Amino acid sequence: MTTSGPPPRDRRREELGDLSDGTMTGMRFRVVRAFLLAILRLTIGLKIRGTENIPKSGGVLIVANHLHNADPLVIAVACPRSLHYMAKRELFDVPVLGKMLTYGGSFPIDRGNPDRWAIRRSEETLRQGIVLGMFPEGTRSTTGSMKKALAGAGLIGLCGNAPVVPVAVMGTEHLPFNGTRPRVAGERRLRGSTVIFGAPFELPREIDGKRLSAEEASEFMMRRVAALLPPQYRGLYGDSPAETVSGEASESPTAH
Repeated sequence: MTTSGPPPRDRRREELGDLSDGTMTGMRFRVVRAFLLAILRLTIGLKIRGTENIPKSGGVLIVANHLHNADPLVIAVACPRSLHYMAKRELFDVPVLGKMLTYGGSFPIDRGNPDRWAIRRSEETLRQGIVLGMFPEGTRSTTGSMKKALAGAGLIGLCGNAPVVPVAVMGTEHLPFNGTRPRVAGERRLRGSTVIFGAPFELPREIDGKRLSAEEASEFMMRRVAALLPPQYRGLYGDSPAETVSGEASESPTAH
């Protein structure tokens, strides 16, 4: 029996093309990153830990907690590899901003409806060996504490078949233009902003003999993120003891 047309994976790449094309790569990326890194260290006291945990090549899914609208930029600058994001479709309608997002590797998602194209684009991003950044909570926390993760990140994590790197962000909630944020009970304010890249891991396909659902995969990833954070940031994942994540207990920071 003969088959017609390319296999699904090749067809996806044929439809979407080279996803690095027209984005910031190579020397341009390194120069822009160095410039922005210097600015963020000076203006927001940015501290970065764990960059050695990011695989040097191949697709990588980065998942992080979300405290401020500036977090995508802060993490992208902290990351030593070019990082592509999903971004809400409305941002691409802003003339200058839309072009900047596209040049940085971002692509639109319709957050109000299931967006199969954005999911397909995410999977192909990982297959093409690009780093994909996601905030499983879907939007920033207005309390500073982690809230329930949505299923989308888990679905992409399961389908993308790439290592996952958990990322903890702290201190950005105190930056300007973030609205009114109630202080978390017992919170000690951190000086500056910190980004921690945790050890990469593979999502299990099964737990206790049961196939992992997209919702469970998102929860699994967010517990890895929570293990990198001080208790006051963990929110719904506050019952996640750091020792459940092998080797990461010592990475949980205290206020600096």
